[in-house]
Amino acid sequence: MLETTLATPDIQLPPTQAQLPFDDGIPMESARHKAQMDLLINGLIPWLEQREDGYVGGNMFVYYSLAQVRNKDFKGPDFFAVLGVPKGERRSWVVWEEEKAPDVVIELLSDSTAAVDKNEKKLIYQNQMRVPEYFWYDPFNPDNFAGFAIQQSEYQPIAANTQNQLVSKSLGLALQLWQGNYQGIDATWLRWANLRGEVLPTPEEKQNQRAEQERQRAEQERQRAEQERQRADQAESQLLQTARNLLKTGMTVEQVTKLTGLSASAIEK
Repeated sequence: MLETTLATPDIQLPPTQAQLPFDDGIPMESARHKAQMDLLINGLIPWLEQREDGYVGGNMFVYYSLAQVRNKDFKGPDFFAVLGVPKGERRSWVVWEEEKAPDVVIELLSDSTAAVDKNEKKLIYQNQMRVPEYFWYDPFNPDNFAGFAIQQSEYQPIAANTQNQLVSKSLGLALQLWQGNYQGIDATWLRWANLRGEVLPTPEEKQNQRAEQERQRAEQERQRAEQERQRADQAESQLLQTARNLLKTGMTVEQVTKLTGLSASAIEK
């Protein structure tokens, strides 16, 4: 009887994130661009900690097609967020592994990238990656801020609400401008916020808030203790005055101690 051996089909599996490049070694355009990316990411971290799912990343490669891999078109968005996926570290975001593209993408504009971000990348996010919501912001020009949501296969502008926010329906949050200091830079920053207009604090801000609350509680306790001490001093003073008045009526020290509860030494003083 002849033995037959089935040929193993030559199937080439798509590369995984462990096999794909994840860093082009090119720094962001400026320290402010890097700080802005950090602020967007760090603002979502405490919010995501309350969920069982979700991932947020920035300035890392997002792979959406094998053609992109062959063309070595690796550059990824400055910020992206994805819900409905397991938590955990990623070297890069590989759509065919995760079975999902990002829900939200934000590009930080600069003179050298604005044209690509507003045209070529916008079309990639719209037509190839099908990212539901796309925003751009120029950290050095706060007026250059816009958002788009896919409607009938095309991006349509997101109108600002009454809080002057651009709402992300994917996350149930909003993006708004915030004037302040972050990482030592005074600027107008793009921040995540709830729909009441309250910005989402970063882990550092939450820690500072807890420290401030503890300081306020300690100060309140100190003030309460001081008030109690003052009340006790006032009550003792009034009692001593009563004792002096009783002594003036001719009562003995022993009689006054019984009436007031003060010690003889205190009365004699």
